Amino acid sequence: MAVTNVTPDSFSDGGRFLDPDRALAHARRLIADGADILDVGGESTRPGAEPVDEAEEIARVVPLIRAIRAERDVAVSVDTMKPAVARAAVGAGAAIWNDVSALRHAPDSLDVAAELGCDVVLMHMQGEPRTMQAEPRYADVVGEVTDFLAGRAEAAMAAGVARERIWLDPGIGFGKHMMGHNLPLLAHLDRIVALGFPVLLGASRKSFISAVDGGGRAPSERLGGSIAAALAGAAAGVAAVRVHDVRETAQALRVWRAIAEAR
Repeated sequence: MAVTNVTPDSFSDGGRFLDPDRALAHARRLIADGADILDVGGESTRPGAEPVDEAEEIARVVPLIRAIRAERDVAVSVDTMKPAVARAAVGAGAAIWNDVSALRHAPDSLDVAAELGCDVVLMHMQGEPRTMQAEPRYADVVGEVTDFLAGRAEAAMAAGVARERIWLDPGIGFGKHMMGHNLPLLAHLDRIVALGFPVLLGASRKSFISAVDGGGRAPSERLGGSIAAALAGAAAGVAAVRVHDVRETAQALRVWRAIAEAR
């Protein structure tokens, strides 16, 4: 899954692809590099990010989704917390609703997900983007995240979302300390995989990589750590990895798989 932001303020590539023509050209490159899914987002969820008006978010994501689907047969997901944005995106051709709030942002989120009939990604986040990194606390981060995701999957199914449409995401970097929470989750991804739903891992360019590596590295300088996290996810059995550097990650995964098959 390739990060495809049309935002002015995302933590890694904010503003680079706000122009529609540049965004579409970027999407084409991601597909050529090996992306299976393009994850289109019109609202930054980086720590401290301010909310975006619903109409503005729709205006950012819908034209790009429509343009991608008009020329390429590739799966598109929409990265949004808002049911109205998800509805508009699915109408434009998106097949997946990737929701960092796990369908908790609005009272009708669960019902809209069931109505749309698309795949949904339920992600764990403690707090909300503006404040999530202020003081995250867990007694047992792996157990609490796993239980939360299991509970949200049950809530989605109770609302009418088909079990086979549900994905889970541990939410690396969302309301978690750089290493004290993110590393245990990465080390125990198999416990989330064991819930029986496909798992999406989004660890690309996250700040914990810089913390492990001694600090001070910009997001664009975290490729090695991003690939290491992707390979850890593959070893644990995740179904997809959400990444910025598609070509390099796809190559690493192909070599990792070839070595595993040779064994």
